[in-house]
Amino acid sequence: MKIHGYAPAAGLVLLVLVPVIAGGARLAGARGGAEIPVPLAVHIVAATGYGLVGAFQFAPRFRRHRPGWHRAAGRVLVGLGLASALSGVWLTLPPAGEGPLVAFRLVFGSAMAGCLVLGLAAARRRDIGRHRAWMIRAYAIGAAAGTQAFTQAAWIAAYGPPGALTRELLVGAGWVINVAVAEWIIRRRSARRHAVGLVRPHGDLDPVADAELGHQAGDVALHRAQ
Repeated sequence: MKIHGYAPAAGLVLLVLVPVIAGGARLAGARGGAEIPVPLAVHIVAATGYGLVGAFQFAPRFRRHRPGWHRAAGRVLVGLGLASALSGVWLTLPPAGEGPLVAFRLVFGSAMAGCLVLGLAAARRRDIGRHRAWMIRAYAIGAAAGTQAFTQAAWIAAYGPPGALTRELLVGAGWVINVAVAEWIIRRRSARRHAVGLVRPHGDLDPVADAELGHQAGDVALHRAQ
């Protein structure tokens, strides 16, 4: 078994592991008698499922060996993602403060829900390229809690505990970083798909780009067959 085909999923699972553990600990505390609001419980459960299951949507080898997985899991993930995004927005309203974190949560929570809806609409139109782009954006926003843990840890290691405003900006930076990486991935894939330079000077196909085109062709064939 070649490991590199599962590397994207493994990396994403590691990224979301910290918030998953933190969320699980919070739910465990609720079972011990601590009160937890229902929207928060929904947010934790939905975000956990979305982060862990969604990671395998980005594993080409996994998808190739289980062709029905992508579409079946995708339906569940849209529901989990919307529950995570909308419960996050709900928890922010009415605004509990005036800092930038309130705006970050409202903007990125709404954006995640919008990306999921647009991605689903693109899939129904069989527009695989746009479907993939919107779903990459949605996952990037949903997985930002893992990046936020790293931005705050890096600040603490360099400067010590952040103040309230700095902490909120570090949380916002996690979302910005993830969205920037997502856009880079989307544009990189688009460039490879349309590049004339898929054929190297010696006439050999670029194996990475060729593999990506093969995966996209497989997606189209799967949708048409179903």
